[in-house]
Order: sequence, then C-alpha cells, then structure tokens
Amino acid sequence: MTDNSSPPYLSLMLLSASALGYELLLMRLFSIIQWHHFAYLVIALALLGYGISGSLLYLRPAIVLRRFSQLYGLALLLFALSSISGFMLAQSISFNIEELFWNPSQILSLILIFLLLALPFAFAASAICMTFMHYPSDTISKLYAADLIGAGLGAIITLIAIYYVMPQNLLIGLSLTGVVATLIAIWETDIKPKTTLQLLTVAISALFFVIIPDLKLNYSPYKSLAQTLNIKGARIIDQRTSPLGHLTLVVNPQIPFRHAPGLSLLNTVEPLEQIGLFVDGDNLSAITRYPQRREELSYLDQTTSALAYHLKTPDKLLVIGSGTGSDLLQAHYHRVESIDALELNPQIIALVNQDYRSFAGPVYDNPFTQLHIKEARDYLLESQQQYDLIKLSLTEGASASSSGLYALNESYLYTREAMQLYLSRLRPEGILSITRWIKLPPRDSLKLFATAHQALQAMRLDNIEKRLLMIRNWQTSTLLIKNGLFTNRELEKSEQFCRTRLFDQAYHHQLKAEQSNRYNLLSEANFYRATRQIASGELENLIDNYKFELRPATDDRPYFNHFFKWQSFIEALKLRGSGGMPLIEWGYVVLLLSLGITGLLSGLLILLPLLLMPKNPSPSNSNLSGSVIGYFGAIGLAFLLIEIGTIQKFQLFLHHPIYAIAASLTAFLCFSGLGSYLSERLSQNQSYKQSTAKAILALCVIGLGYMLILPVLFDALTHLPVAIKIAITILLIAPMAICMGMPFPLAIAAMKRNRADQIPWAWGINGYASVISAGLSTVIAIQYGFKTVLLCAILLYLTTLMTFPGNAAEPD
Repeated sequence: MTDNSSPPYLSLMLLSASALGYELLLMRLFSIIQWHHFAYLVIALALLGYGISGSLLYLRPAIVLRRFSQLYGLALLLFALSSISGFMLAQSISFNIEELFWNPSQILSLILIFLLLALPFAFAASAICMTFMHYPSDTISKLYAADLIGAGLGAIITLIAIYYVMPQNLLIGLSLTGVVATLIAIWETDIKPKTTLQLLTVAISALFFVIIPDLKLNYSPYKSLAQTLNIKGARIIDQRTSPLGHLTLVVNPQIPFRHAPGLSLLNTVEPLEQIGLFVDGDNLSAITRYPQRREELSYLDQTTSALAYHLKTPDKLLVIGSGTGSDLLQAHYHRVESIDALELNPQIIALVNQDYRSFAGPVYDNPFTQLHIKEARDYLLESQQQYDLIKLSLTEGASASSSGLYALNESYLYTREAMQLYLSRLRPEGILSITRWIKLPPRDSLKLFATAHQALQAMRLDNIEKRLLMIRNWQTSTLLIKNGLFTNRELEKSEQFCRTRLFDQAYHHQLKAEQSNRYNLLSEANFYRATRQIASGELENLIDNYKFELRPATDDRPYFNHFFKWQSFIEALKLRGSGGMPLIEWGYVVLLLSLGITGLLSGLLILLPLLLMPKNPSPSNSNLSGSVIGYFGAIGLAFLLIEIGTIQKFQLFLHHPIYAIAASLTAFLCFSGLGSYLSERLSQNQSYKQSTAKAILALCVIGLGYMLILPVLFDALTHLPVAIKIAITILLIAPMAICMGMPFPLAIAAMKRNRADQIPWAWGINGYASVISAGLSTVIAIQYGFKTVLLCAILLYLTTLMTFPGNAAEPD
C-alpha cells in the first residue's frame, strides 16, 4: 500500500540536517569530554542506529503502512527529545577504557553508552525509512535526495555554528530543530487534528526542556583539565569554541602553573606567571606574562628545544604552531630579530593578542614578529621564503600522547613529504628543529628520526648520518636536521649544552655508546642503538623487530602517532597486573574494539530478519535475499570508504581540516542528493538495473581517473587562494557524488514493485555496512594508505553489478 499524496520533503530535509548535525556535534563533544578516538565510536553508533531502524521496521511493516502519519511525526519528536537526554545519560556513566580487560562492568557500561547514543539515530532513520515504505516508487529518488541534501546542509551549518555557539548550547539548538521538524511534519502529512497535535507537541517539548537539568560537560577524570581543576585554587576564567578545539583558560593563584616542557632539573630561575590553556580538555599550553626584563626568560633556555640557538643564532626564524607564544619568547631571549609565526587556530591568537594582551604583552605585536594564521604546509608552498631555523612546536598533550590516544589523528605535519618541504625552505647550513614528548619505551622520537632519515634519502643528499642530531631529557626530545653537515665545533657545543643541563645525547654521527645514556638513565640505551640502526640503513630490520610500529608516516598514511603492534599489545596485556596497561596504544584498540562490537551486532541484526521471514522454499526467494545483502552491503561499505578516503585526500589539498571536511562532506551529500533526484529520469527509458550499471561504471571510471590525476592536479593548483581551491574541491567531487547518489534509490524503486516488504531490511543492511565501513576505512588507511581505501571502494561498487536486487522485481 502506498500513498499518492505529496511526501513530507521539508520535514525530512530538516530531520536529516538535524541528525547529521547531531552526529558531527557528538564527535566534537566526545573529543572534548573523552578523547579524539571516541569520534569514531560516534560514527559507528550513528550508522548502527540507522541499521537498527531497518530491522525493527521490517518486523511490523503493516503497522507502518496503516499508521504512517502518526508514526512519522512520533519518530521525529522522539529524535528531538532523545538527542539531549541520551547524551546526558551517556556522559553520566562512568567509563574507563583501560579497565575493560579486568573489570567486566566496564563492558556493560560501554554497551549502555552504545545504546543510549544510537537511540536518537534509530528514531531519525526510522522516519526516513518509513517514507520509502509508504510512498510510491517514482518518489523514492526525490525522498532520498531530500535526505541527502538536508544532511549536506546540516553538515555545513553545524560546522559554522560550532565557531559561534558553545557545544552544549548547540546540542539544545539541534534538539529544538527536531521539534520544529515535528511541527512541520504534522502540517505536511494527513494526520488530524493538526492544530491540537501541534499544540500538544509544543507542550510536551516545553515540559521536557523545563524538567531536564542544566546541560554541563563532564570531562573525563583522566584528562588533564579535570585533574587540574581538582587542585586547590584552580578555576576556569574563560572558554571559547570552534571546530579546531574547545579552549578553556584556567588560573590558580595558590598553586601557579609552571609549564615549561623539557625543563632541566638544574634550572634555578622561576618561570613567569602563567594562565593555563587547555584544548579539548587536554593539550595544556600556557599564556605567559610578558617579561619586564629579557633575563626573566632564561628558564626557556634550559629546555631541549633551545639547543639550535646554541649552535647558531638565526637571522630568520619560522615557528610552526606558535600558539600561546612560548617559542616566540624563547626566540626573544636569544635576540632573534626576524620571526615568522604560524598558527592555525585564530581563536588562540585572539586570546593572546587581544583579550589577554595586558597579560601576554606584545608577544605577536612587535617589530620582529610577522603573524600568519595559516597551516604550515599551505604557507610554505605559497611562500618561497628561506630560513636559518624552522621550529615545530609541541602540539599535543603529554598525558594523552604517552597513552597512545592520538593514534588515530591524521597529521600532515610529520610525514616524509612534509619533512622534505621543511628542508627545502632552509638556507644553506640552516636547521630544522622538532621537539616531541618522550614516550617510554621509546617510539615517538625514533619514528621522527626514521621519517627525517627517509626524507633526506628522498632528497638524494649525501652524508645523511652527519645531518642529524638528537638530544633528550626526562620529558622531551629534540631532533635537529641540518641543511649541511654538523661540524665538530657544533657537536662540541651540543655536548656542552647537554652536560650543563643534564640532558642526554641520543644521536650524532660521532657519538659513542657510553656517552648516550648518562643522566636520564634507561635500563637499555634504546635511543642510541635504534638511531644508529636507522642511520646505518637498517630501518626495515628495526621496523620488523621493534615492539612498536616505527614505519615513517607519509601523505598516503599520515598517522604519525600510530605505534600499535599486536606483539606489544599482547605482552602489555599479560603484564596488566604489574603496570603494563600504559604501554597499550589505546586509540587503535578502541577503534578495533568498536569495529568488532558493531560488526558483530550488525551481522546478527542482518541475519535476524532471515530467521523471522515466512518460510518460502522457492529458490528465487533465497537468491533475492542474498542479492539484497550483497548489493546494499556493498554500496553501504563503498559509499563511506570513498567519502572518508576522499576527505583525507582533499585535506592535503586544502591544508586545513575544517575546510576539507566542510567542503567535501557538503559536496558529497548535496550532489549525491542531486544524483538521487536525477536517477528517476535516467530510468525512464531503461530498466532500473541498466541505469544503476551505467552510474556505477561511470563512478568507477571517475574514481580510477582521480587516483591517477589528483596528485598531479594538487601540485599544480596548490598555490591558488583557499576560496578557489574550495570551489575546485566541490567541482571535482560533484561528478563522483552524483553517480554515488543513484544506486540506492534505483534499487529501492525496483524492489518497490513486488518486494516492498524487504525495503526496511535493505535500509538496515545499508546502515550496518556503513557502520563497519566507518572503522574499516581507518584500519585500511593506517595499514595500507588511502589509495587502497579508494581502490577497495571501487571494487565493492563493481560487485553490485552482479547482485542488483531488482531481478525478481522487474524485467531486464
């Protein structure tokens, strides 16, 4: 039974916009209150909710057809109310990922969090699927188009709103948008009495918002912000938000901040007064009171990052990630008179340069410093400026970094290609200085050393072993890479610098084993042995035998912080009772865990309808069931693989994660919606199967072509202004997205003829496959690179040519 009245396009678009906005906002919220890797859980949960909706609707399709208007409006209202209540309940549940392996209650907590967060998406997806079931086949393409275009608009609006609205307030706004969508749905459908139901909806919603408690963010007790606020005298004085991070400023007059990473234990100079700045509840940095005398900054010369200034005072300095200005103050102490400062987050600059200028002083606004609010590689590709010294600042929190919680962060700052770019901007005898937190057993510093060594090899430079120098202390390591050879005099200065500060020399080409592990003693000289092995050309042997993954990051695999190996994981797990848990790379473990749980749930829920189907011995029935699983499973997997892989590719082109996500996601969803709208016209003079085959073949040709031409195209166009590159991004994605929007509605329309009862099941399978795809794409990218992700997607689309589910529903 279908309805020939006009479908509720407006409320459907508004619902999809709210649901996609809610998904993006949850990713930000869980990055703030938990960790970055929980963003992958949110994607999986959203898509799991979509799958669950299909399984539930399949069990009672007749009720949906009889009571569509009532159930559709109810689903919208439940989405609106559960989006807030589900999040509030979920964040109130105590959960610690490290306890999973010895505390069974944590598994129950995780499952409960899964269900609470998946519930709003299940309601939203149910409403969308009900429209496919209720309305005739010639409206399917328009309904799916409304869904996708609404989601695309929701994505861009939410990303913009995050710049201006605090996350918890934006969550309330999205919930209210769901209420508005409910009121519009009552007006669009044939439900009666309309006025009474609209007033009732307003009353229920008003009562809900009155009785719920104030929405506050409960930070994980394992984040540095939560731990800092437990210290007597600490209090929050300001908060700012943007897609780049949630900024929290903290002061403590009783127990002041003393943030100076890598500070020598011999330092005797009191650090200046500081305001603590936390990004997403972690990543502590500090706004430092501007000194009255230069000598007050001498404590900054007692850190490993100061080494380069002792080898040569630079005439021209570039600081990448200048942030709150600590590196600029260090340069000021060393009398550097020409500095280019790069910072990606304009809100940090606004805090330092405007709102707290009376405290921070002219750290940016002075004759010696030129500020650029740009991504590093974008700036260096546009500018041909050469430098005596390029410094990469610490950009991560110490605690999260040491726990492997950044394992899933894509970073194009530390890839082999990035190193080559930095080195190409050094003057003769210039130095690239990179400081990182120490992880024990050593891995971060060694991976950085290996990446630098490979970059020098790729540039075909000679005497590579003489161009590298590394030192360390108890907390940080600093690697120097020279556009030239380190001289004996420079090595003597380095040795003196370390000796007077109790720093250890980790590598230079003349270093002896007995000189390398003197002050900050380790049980074994791991730094010395591993760097020697890399410098002597034995990197592959080291990678194969080391307990952590040390393979250098590349632009195709930009996961610098990925160190996970099964060998070390199993060993740490066995030692969990004696301190082995901190050695586990938790970011990757959470990804695998969520992929396993959601994959298992998805498989069970896909098969459940088969057990509940009326028994039919006809071979055609079982064949069609197999084709439904194969077809909708393949396009569910492939769509997200292409989307995620392409977003990462264009992040390298646009050099800004927010630009890449906003432009790519909006283009994919909106143009896929256009493809869905056009699919019905494409099938007017041919079968649905023929139309689908043409769309898929065109998609595969475009995808393969892009894999070949995009790297060359990016290199040729990278100098263009950002606005033009965003327009190019949208234009390049459009043809592929249009094709991607066609296979789903064409197959649903084909099934509408005489397999309409299986449409909810097909919708659920598509959602479950997308659940798996969300995590699987990241696993493939980490292990094999984004090119492999795109190639897998193309192969999956090709398999759909053999599994189109319309064979029994329409003649070929």
